[in-house]
Amino acid sequence: MEDKLEKNMENILNLDVSETPENGCTTRKSNLKDVTEDREKDYEYTRAELYRLIDQGQEAVQGALEVAQESGHPRAFEVATNAMKQVADMTDKLMDLQKKVADLDEEKKGPTKVTNNAMFVGSTTELQKMLKQMGGGKR
Repeated sequence: MEDKLEKNMENILNLDVSETPENGCTTRKSNLKDVTEDREKDYEYTRAELYRLIDQGQEAVQGALEVAQESGHPRAFEVATNAMKQVADMTDKLMDLQKKVADLDEEKKGPTKVTNNAMFVGSTTELQKMLKQMGGGKR
């Protein structure tokens, strides 16, 4: 009776019911690929591209500076300084990339600091006695 009711409800509500086996999720999880290699490839590719862009930007800055010095036009100097800023921003991105990779590697290792918090359970007189003992009875 339940199967017929479920079929009717599926038809009425236009539902597609998944026929996933009981251990479907664990089976899929074991089929996932390791993305560590992809991350390393992406890092190397991004790093190489940033180096290439920085080199091209430095060449563009040199060309823009030559044009600016020859023409003496303020707009040419503005273009040259904007190109310098772009190169500086790319070098910042390169450093950010290094920091992000270091953070990802740190996440893999897990926490390095363990903080243990101790809490005293007792009365105030017991606490005073304990503090006196720890301090050698000095007051």
